[in-house]
Amino acid sequence: MRNKEVDNWYDIISNEMTKPYFAHLRQFVTEERKHYAVYPPAEQVFNSFNFCPFDKVKVVIVGQDPYHQKGQAMGLAFSVNRGVQIPPSLQNIFKEQGQNPKHGDLTYWAKQGVFLLNRVLTVRDSQAFSHQNQGWETFTTNILSYLYASDRPMVFMFWGKAAQALKPAITKENQLFLMTSHPSPLAVYRGFAGCKHFQKANDFLVSHNLEAIDWKLPDYN
Repeated sequence: MRNKEVDNWYDIISNEMTKPYFAHLRQFVTEERKHYAVYPPAEQVFNSFNFCPFDKVKVVIVGQDPYHQKGQAMGLAFSVNRGVQIPPSLQNIFKEQGQNPKHGDLTYWAKQGVFLLNRVLTVRDSQAFSHQNQGWETFTTNILSYLYASDRPMVFMFWGKAAQALKPAITKENQLFLMTSHPSPLAVYRGFAGCKHFQKANDFLVSHNLEAIDWKLPDYN
């Protein structure tokens, strides 16, 4: 399946769901939801795919695991539900862009072709990284491999060492990899601040005859 003819998430995800690792992952998350609050809600776990079709992906931003407090996570990396206080990492992202939006809902980006993929897609309430090493990493690694195989121009933003480790050994001329430190308060001044990744991404897209991303969030999506 991993070839340029693959053009939709349904076929890709359906294929992943037939594999043994995903059977274990599904059972693990099901049991977790029986005993604990798990975020995001089940219907929002795959929002990054729902809002950004495979054949529309122009920019890929990789996060870690979902926010682990009630009401925050909504299935898009770095994004939070409206009405929720904007987390520090997202504040630093906005600062780098020179904007100060009223909310942290990044659905507007996703609908333009920004694929906001967390490395792990679920988390137990108040326990960061609690769903690591259960299968999500295999799933998201495989998802990225389909994007790497695509012949379409694409920008990959990998912030922090964990994300940077996902860069493939062989890249294509029509792929741009932008790598620097994570935007968290502990790492933002190790490279992220002033990196100009968002402008560089748009310059690349325009140079490949694609529409630039409007990074400025409107009050309403």
